[in-house]
Amino acid sequence: MTIKTQHNARGGTPPPAIALSGISKTFGAVRANDDIALTVTQGHIHGIVGENGAGKSTLVSILYGFYQADRGKIEINGAHADIKTTADAIKLGVGMVHQHFMLVPTFTVLENIILGHEHRKGGKTLDDEIALAREELSSLAQQYGLEVDFDALVADLSVGLQQRVEILKTLYRGAKILILDEPTGVLTPQETDQLFEILATLRQQGVTVLLITHKLREIMAITDDVSVMRGGKMVAHLVTKKTSPSELAELMVGRQVLINADFHEAEKGEVCLTVDNLTLTGDGGIPLLRGISFDLRAGEILGVAGVSGNGQSQLLEVLSGITPPTTGAIKIGGQVISPESTTTPNDVKNMGLAHVPEDRHAMGMVLPFSAAETSVLGYEDQPSLGSGFWFGPDQLERHCGELMQDYDIRPADPSLKCNLFSGGNQQKLVLAREMSAAPKILLVGQPTRGVDIGAIEFIYQRLIAMRDQGCAILLVSVELDEILTLSDRVMVMNNGASMGIVDKRDADAQSIGLMMAGVV
Repeated sequence: MTIKTQHNARGGTPPPAIALSGISKTFGAVRANDDIALTVTQGHIHGIVGENGAGKSTLVSILYGFYQADRGKIEINGAHADIKTTADAIKLGVGMVHQHFMLVPTFTVLENIILGHEHRKGGKTLDDEIALAREELSSLAQQYGLEVDFDALVADLSVGLQQRVEILKTLYRGAKILILDEPTGVLTPQETDQLFEILATLRQQGVTVLLITHKLREIMAITDDVSVMRGGKMVAHLVTKKTSPSELAELMVGRQVLINADFHEAEKGEVCLTVDNLTLTGDGGIPLLRGISFDLRAGEILGVAGVSGNGQSQLLEVLSGITPPTTGAIKIGGQVISPESTTTPNDVKNMGLAHVPEDRHAMGMVLPFSAAETSVLGYEDQPSLGSGFWFGPDQLERHCGELMQDYDIRPADPSLKCNLFSGGNQQKLVLAREMSAAPKILLVGQPTRGVDIGAIEFIYQRLIAMRDQGCAILLVSVELDEILTLSDRVMVMNNGASMGIVDKRDADAQSIGLMMAGVV
């Protein structure tokens, strides 16, 4: 496949910070990386984008020493690099900040940063080492705009500050090349802006940043260059200012893709769901939901925004009948669910409510089951399928085949086990099952989590079509762009409480971000 290249290093310039050539890696029959070439200029922020399974994570894992390539060559700053372990990568000045932070919550910031490198400075005692580390870290924090309280417990820090600690940790270990894997997935918009300011400072100080993200807006906002991967191959190298989100999306998928859904106002109907002063108390008396109240009408999408872990998951579990509320009431049609009720998820389903769970593997499907079996989970007693579990395999496969055709699920094989489908097709299978039941109310948790950009386009279209047909949809997503794209109204959650509900025309990333952070 031809690589589209829009710039080359000029003579006389320093050698590339990273030069990969012929990198290949297979896992069984899967070729995750196929003859990859990549050049990253020193002091640049270089983005790598691609669909799930494109090979991005494998590639940076090879660079950081998690995996070893089957063949190929790695050069760091113009010299051959034999990277067999993460320790080898760190010695060569390569650091990595993972999507899920690797910090000890009960340790202080300083203790986390020097953990494993306690005797690096050559101090006579551990106290000497700590004093020397504090001095160096204070200088690094000031130089790169990474100020943080070194004596604070990590558990007491916001997610954005924890990320600063991770970046400081890599710089303390001597990193001049920093790999960031989906760094904004757990940040508010304001924290994302602060991260970008830090990355710009790192760039000014000569640090090279390799940014792995699926958010094309972020690629356009912060990177100098971007490389696109598809199907384990590198298909394009571009100067960011000379490309566009639509071009990048097309390169990722191999066809034209609509970045945003065709949103339009819909006529709202009657109230289908009322939530009144809902609370939920967890183990040890910890409040998980704090007095949540809202109405949901037919023909609208109410988006629930918030950083992950602020009560959204518990809200879905209570509304779907999985977990009983501690206090408050839920009204679906003319039926009331209260702490005294013995309501089950099946009861709620019979009230006309369908639920697409946040974690499709844990709650949405049984991976060893076939697609046909999964297509009726929870709906085994539907008259169209027979009586209870006593329906024939022909009926089952025919039903699943129709869903596969309608929802473009590939491969269209009802007998295929669920674990053999891609993440996007697994998600479409769960969506197809719940949407095809024609519910009055649809709860959707993280509808595009782990889903390729082509499937995202399809899912958006389906959700808006269901809304237009009069379905009342509660949409929970940590992707703020997704919430703002699809929602008629937005409810923001922080620490288990609702910070308010905003109409679409009044909603913007900055104001919603402040509410997500607990600032009204």
